[in-house]
Amino acid sequence: MTETVAIVGSGLIGRAWAMIFARAGWDVRLFDTAEGVAVAAVPLCAEGLQTLAAHGLCADPAGAAARIHAAGSLADALRDCTFVQENGPELAEVKRALFAEMDALAPPETVIASSSSAIRCSLFTEVLQGRGRCLIGHPVNPPHLIPLVEISGAPWTDPAALTRARHVYEAIGQVPITVLKEIEGFILNRLQGALLAEAFRLASEGYVTPQDLDRTVSDGLGLRWSFMGPFETIELNAPGGIADYCARYTGFYKRLAAEPPPPAVYEDAAVQTILSQWTAPGDLPARMRRRDERLAALRAHKNQQKD
Repeated sequence: MTETVAIVGSGLIGRAWAMIFARAGWDVRLFDTAEGVAVAAVPLCAEGLQTLAAHGLCADPAGAAARIHAAGSLADALRDCTFVQENGPELAEVKRALFAEMDALAPPETVIASSSSAIRCSLFTEVLQGRGRCLIGHPVNPPHLIPLVEISGAPWTDPAALTRARHVYEAIGQVPITVLKEIEGFILNRLQGALLAEAFRLASEGYVTPQDLDRTVSDGLGLRWSFMGPFETIELNAPGGIADYCARYTGFYKRLAAEPPPPAVYEDAAVQTILSQWTAPGDLPARMRRRDERLAALRAHKNQQKD
């Protein structure tokens, strides 16, 4: 039997989820509180699926597109669905109200996942009757090209719901990881935040230009990180592995950790210093398209290289 997912919120992230589920053979119902948005999203998804197919990332774009439909109401979207992926605004009060509606309307056994980027699940599900089936399923933008999904539950989330979500994300071709304890920002954004704060400090205090800092990541760290993480990186950078690396090099890292970047690195003075040196290489939509093309090519390459 074909499974059905309700995609609640039909912007960029919602459309990406729709393509991912439809590509994997699911029936997709798109809903958005803004009138006309879900209907307009359907052809945009079809266009996106054709782009994926051009890179070998979707075997049947027309068939996948035919499985995506706009729902006229939230109740229509949730009726008999087997999974929900919410993509509303990143505001706890909005998610609290939306999850209350979804909990009342979705079948009782259906997992309700939020694409929240940083807000902990416990902040908007505590009073729900069905709070045990609610969790975070945080993707990385753009989700149809970057497969990671962070699964995070509240203290009251049923372990069976977490297991179900992980199985679903694996089955549709994503790469789920489990956040073992609730924490603001989950894992990816905390790692990204640590690098970003240091990047702002180094550029705003005049140690490097913003352009050269970006090259340091894209042509340095990023090449390794595209196929292995920081623990494997350091394991391979010392003859005796991780323990040997820590014995050799962590004196330097301890000194860095003792003086982390302050919040002021994000304030106006620092931002203006960076912007005064930053020249955007072309218009933003064109660069976003280039990003997606490069990511699609990299994703296709990684798919071919899997052990």
